[in-house]
Amino acid sequence: MKISVIKELLGAEVVCGEDQLDREVYSACGSDMMSDVLAYVKDQAVLLTGLVNPQVVRTAEMMDMVCIVFVRSKSPTAEMVALAREHGMVLLKTTKRMYEACGKLYANGLVGNGVAR
Repeated sequence: MKISVIKELLGAEVVCGEDQLDREVYSACGSDMMSDVLAYVKDQAVLLTGLVNPQVVRTAEMMDMVCIVFVRSKSPTAEMVALAREHGMVLLKTTKRMYEACGKLYANGLVGNGVAR
């Protein structure tokens, strides 16, 4: 699924990475626990989270993720935006809650890691 489609489905605002909305992601993970992300996420995924600290971007970068969606209108800090730009990541934010955001993406064909439809 293209990141531009995720943006539209979630009514999300682009925080950074506007030039990369045509990138493809193949799975998604919704978590506020970065230890779970490290344990279960594979590359080319999108992370949905309500956690706002630089460790989120560092974890996503370590896992070769290309997009982070902040739920519940959370806004990343300037430090997080700078880190994301440095690593070529897209940051989005949405007013939707985690449950609804994950459900919308799943219902539209974006699967979780290791899940075949």
